[in-house]
Amino acid sequence: MFIRLAIKSLLNRKGSVVLTVLAMSVSVFVLLGVEHIRHQTKDSFNSTVSGVDLIVGARTGSLNLLLYSVFRIGAPTNNISWNTFQDIASNPRVDWAIPISLGDSHKGYRVMGTTADYFKHFSYGKQRNLAFKAGKPFNEVFDVVLGSEVASKLGYKLGDTLVLAHGLATTSFSQHDDRPFTVVGILETTGTPVDQTLHVSLQGIEAIHIDWQQGVKMPGSTITNEQLMAAKLEPKSITAFMLGLTSRMATFRVQRDINNYRNEPLSAILPGVALSELWQMMGLLENTLRLVSALILIAALLGLSAMMLASIRERKHEIHLLRVIGAPPIFLFLLVELEALLISFMSIVIGIAGLYFSLHSAGNFLAASFGLHIGTNIFSDSNSMILLLIIVATIVAAAIPSFTAYSNAKVDRE
Repeated sequence: MFIRLAIKSLLNRKGSVVLTVLAMSVSVFVLLGVEHIRHQTKDSFNSTVSGVDLIVGARTGSLNLLLYSVFRIGAPTNNISWNTFQDIASNPRVDWAIPISLGDSHKGYRVMGTTADYFKHFSYGKQRNLAFKAGKPFNEVFDVVLGSEVASKLGYKLGDTLVLAHGLATTSFSQHDDRPFTVVGILETTGTPVDQTLHVSLQGIEAIHIDWQQGVKMPGSTITNEQLMAAKLEPKSITAFMLGLTSRMATFRVQRDINNYRNEPLSAILPGVALSELWQMMGLLENTLRLVSALILIAALLGLSAMMLASIRERKHEIHLLRVIGAPPIFLFLLVELEALLISFMSIVIGIAGLYFSLHSAGNFLAASFGLHIGTNIFSDSNSMILLLIIVATIVAAAIPSFTAYSNAKVDRE
């Protein structure tokens, strides 16, 4: 009876109640959305690379090196000579080394030149190795292995041919159309930038640029693809490389040796430390977004309190009638609190449903545009705590109109 009375009371004021529910739903949507995307973004970035002890590139900031080598964001300040890579890779403390060569693209997706060791040693998440959905690693000069998103979005399958573009522009007029590549493998989905990458051999990168100078294709080349496939192509330089060491104890010593390398200026970074720096830089933005979300919720709760307070003044006859039939003042206090909680529960349900629908609808867009794979499971520990705080805040916000109803009931009694 108590709940039924509260529901009927809200239905009698459905116009103002609906507007209040919508305002609170928006605040719940924003608050939960900001927190969920914040955590998912961190998880997505943290799971991109695993098991890599050091990332080495030309002398630059640690964040810039991390972003362009792992997340394909930005561009390097310079390249590293191939001789330098071989020298460092031959260090007895180095277990494996993965070279990375960037600079070309295909329909907006990055092309990465590397070696077959990439498929053996690179891992993501919690030490999860790359797996093939179809095909195998590249073996020939003009073989290409596609990330899962590249294959699905562009509709490629094994045996298809494609042409790489010079540079990173989405629309490029400098095409390597005389050196087409054949799809020999498609990787399983990883939820990392690997999904948006085309992987070719370093020899393939050299082959398509062999008759190019200063970013321009030179006319009159007589070198055939067959000759390139038979030749022993070796890169002159690479963009960066990843290292796995024989012992974690040697990490800082190897890092120091690389940073003091005499032949050319280099930077060696620890991926985890660089990510921590990134989150420290983003901390102010995160806190600002959370503050704005909290202020939106506070504004909605104040609107709820004002609406409930105004309704108390309009319900003097109803309050008097309840007092006549024997309802104690505490009954009216709890009735108003229950009405506020019902509004809050409806807002939470609508906010969660809206957020789930938005994440489900925008998931592909976020993955394609920003490389972010945001899950739809929003019931994390932090979001559960936020929902609890919303309920508590609702009880506090409804205290003033509830106490007003309680006071009016005591006056009627007297």
